[in-house]
Amino acid sequence: MRTFIDEVILNLIETNHNISQLTFVLPSKRAGTFLKQAISNHVNKTLFSPEIISIEEFVETLSDFQYATNAELLFEFYDVYLKNTPKQNIEPFDKFSKWAQLLLQDFNEIDRYLIKPNHVFDYLLAIKEIEHHHWSLDEEPTQYIKNYILFWNRLKIYYSKFQKQLKQKKKAYQGLVYREAVNNIEQYIALNSNKSFVFVGFNALNKAEEIIIQELLQQDMAQIYWDIDKAFIDDPIHDAGLFTRSHRKHWKYFNKHKFNWVGESYSQEKDIHIIGAPKNISQVKYVGELLQRINAEKGNLQSTAVVLGDETLLLPLLNSIPKSINTINITMGLPLKVIPLASLFEALFNIHKSNSKTLYYKNIIEVLSNQFITPLFQTNGINKAQHIINHIQVNNKVSLTLEDLMHVAPEHHELLTVLFSSWDDKPKTAIRHCLALIASIKTALSLDKENNLLALEYLYRFYQVFNTLDTLNTSFSHINAIATLLSLYRELIKSETLDFKGEPLKGLQIMGMLESRVLDFETVIITSVNEGILPSGKSYNSFIPFDVKIENELPTYKEKDAVYTYHFYRLLQRAKSAYILYNTEPDVLNGGEKSRFITQLEVEKKHQIKNYVISAHVPSIDENLRQIQKTPDVLSILDSVAQKGFSPSSLTNYIRNPIDFYYNKVLGIKQYEEVEESVAFNTLGTVIHNTLEDFYKPLEHQLLTVDLIKKMKSQITKTVHHHFKAEFKEGDITTGKNLIIFEIAQRYISNFLNLEIQDLTKGNTIKIVAIETENKVPVYIEKLDKTVFLTGKVDRVDQYNGTTRIIDYKTGRVESGKVEIVNWEAISTDYNKYSKSFQILMYAYMMYKSSMISLPIEAGIISFKNLSSGVLKFATKPTSNSRTKNHSITQGTLDAFEIELKKLIIEIYDLNVDFNEKEIT
Repeated sequence: MRTFIDEVILNLIETNHNISQLTFVLPSKRAGTFLKQAISNHVNKTLFSPEIISIEEFVETLSDFQYATNAELLFEFYDVYLKNTPKQNIEPFDKFSKWAQLLLQDFNEIDRYLIKPNHVFDYLLAIKEIEHHHWSLDEEPTQYIKNYILFWNRLKIYYSKFQKQLKQKKKAYQGLVYREAVNNIEQYIALNSNKSFVFVGFNALNKAEEIIIQELLQQDMAQIYWDIDKAFIDDPIHDAGLFTRSHRKHWKYFNKHKFNWVGESYSQEKDIHIIGAPKNISQVKYVGELLQRINAEKGNLQSTAVVLGDETLLLPLLNSIPKSINTINITMGLPLKVIPLASLFEALFNIHKSNSKTLYYKNIIEVLSNQFITPLFQTNGINKAQHIINHIQVNNKVSLTLEDLMHVAPEHHELLTVLFSSWDDKPKTAIRHCLALIASIKTALSLDKENNLLALEYLYRFYQVFNTLDTLNTSFSHINAIATLLSLYRELIKSETLDFKGEPLKGLQIMGMLESRVLDFETVIITSVNEGILPSGKSYNSFIPFDVKIENELPTYKEKDAVYTYHFYRLLQRAKSAYILYNTEPDVLNGGEKSRFITQLEVEKKHQIKNYVISAHVPSIDENLRQIQKTPDVLSILDSVAQKGFSPSSLTNYIRNPIDFYYNKVLGIKQYEEVEESVAFNTLGTVIHNTLEDFYKPLEHQLLTVDLIKKMKSQITKTVHHHFKAEFKEGDITTGKNLIIFEIAQRYISNFLNLEIQDLTKGNTIKIVAIETENKVPVYIEKLDKTVFLTGKVDRVDQYNGTTRIIDYKTGRVESGKVEIVNWEAISTDYNKYSKSFQILMYAYMMYKSSMISLPIEAGIISFKNLSSGVLKFATKPTSNSRTKNHSITQGTLDAFEIELKKLIIEIYDLNVDFNEKEIT
């Protein structure tokens, strides 16, 4: 295809221009490579490459000033602010920087459009005085209103003093560079009359650029090539031609000279697809599918571009490009804030911004688990970072000090100091520690440099960021708190980018909308064509009101929208195929409905447009329940488990889900130990069990009395605290949710003891037989011809009015229906209904087998969340229709249970029965 750049070069050759002697000025540097390529394609002789510069570089040359960075400007401006603001009104730097950014943008606009600053500032002041003028009241304005008016009055002072300070250092913001360039244009022309400029592909120009270009045109030192289509410039209301219509009409130069060029490419037949996709990721995934298809059809992706309306989608897009596409050129930067290393420094700031001597365990683990930090703790094949994390989890440490960490890993004293020693709210200390950390990471990565080139590049860019912060802080000393440093750091990594290098003239091109200026492609894929993104809509970040901007001919959101309209339509101008994607799911933060650009295309009816909505290809995931076959090795492990003993909980775990039994008992996989920031439910249960054991164990074989129970009640707080300390380790139970749980534990035990007192007061006798008694009994399984063991600890055995009872404590809620048996065969299969019955019957069975009790007995559960129901006794019903309950556990009861117990153990050993996963309901 013949591109706009091709047409410019061919025209210059046809008009006998010496290409080497020309200076090409482009809207951006990106198009320079393509311009050189076009020259080499169309010039058939050897020649020196012409000078190719961007408009910003050209204006900088004219002005004799250097562009200052955003951070430098903020610091310089704060310096001016301190010198020209009454002490009582001065704000700290972090607060100042929030509104100063907006004001700098306004200074920039005022200068780029060559507006008389005092005219704008006086106009603004007058508006603010009218807003707060108490002409209808005799009240004196408050000090707040006076300060407010004084602020607006000082704006022109800030502006003039700021400019003066910058001029002394030969540094400037963009607008000041442009104003100075206009002031110097006549002198520049006089000294460079032999130069010849070619301005290529411009559209929206600020007032300064208009004057500079027109002056060079008038002096016959330049020519300009516009890239506009007849369909846009001849339509009086089409925003794509808004600026070029104005230039053609108002520039005196075009009264006598031809307007180059007005093309007619847009009217040529195009294949346009408008594609709706739910959410952003669906868009980029579909782009990957499109690229695969285009690559297969054409054999390459030459002259294909993906233009990202939302540039934050770059990383997801790169992960969506098929592996078969291996030549890619990314002509946009990746913001440092999305680079993995950014999360490390964010985590460090989170730790130190509070200036506390104690460190929160989650923040410590986040830092130690970072991919750049973990290798630094490697010692003789042992990872000390993981060792510290394990120490935190085992000891349930919610907060730690630097000394705690050094005690665990003393050999990493220096590294731990860099990471976790307090910054004392001193930015200089923070920067020093971050630079020291970068040096340590660099040393580690350099050991395997070939495989860490990208990581080292990341590291270098962050080294530059912290060096910049250090230089600025040394020069100005305005960063006086970590919060201020963090704010500035975030601002820097948001604006700084990691630039990619690739083959700029080969394969697929990926770019943002502004990078597409002057460039043409046969196939264009544009993403995120939604209102609020393309165009960006009525965003209004300025101190200058809309009407004041109109009055002073400053650009508003209408002009900004027109800029994006031009870029959008220019991409379609020479394209043969275009795929325009938009998000079908309106999102307030990330763009709303489909863009007006799409609606405009549809209304124009100049092209055949295919509309469709796609859905992301989601691979079907078969949710097959897992099955593990038993092998002789598995049976061998089961024999080992059986010798140690099957507990009631392990057998009910098998009933609940055999796969969990397999993981726990056969594979030996234990539950992951986490730090309990809040007391876990099982910890509460353990504390209550252990407290009651302490109270009742000394009373075995004794009758309970009210006095004994009252003595226990006086010991509740002390004993509960002791067991919380043992179970919750160094976790804090003195505040918040943990304090509430501590009080609940005391209340549960107190209520239980009150229940005992009530029983005794009514004349009942309770004799403690055994507390927390360990049992291990053998059971011969005839069908397997082997003996297995059952093991378990019974919470309590007592005699209530002479009847022996086995009691199991449950801290959760249990209803009486959960300890009743209707169908004996279901006791080994229905976990939800019969697991509690299975457990207490197994305790009864073990105690009977070990000759610790005589039948008949009773068994039941005490539910601490259902204490009012007392002991929930085990019961059998002869039939499902019978209302008669039998609470007595007799030989017949245990015989019936034994049949089901053996059946369950036989199933666990059965090679023909897999460990099958059950759906948990």
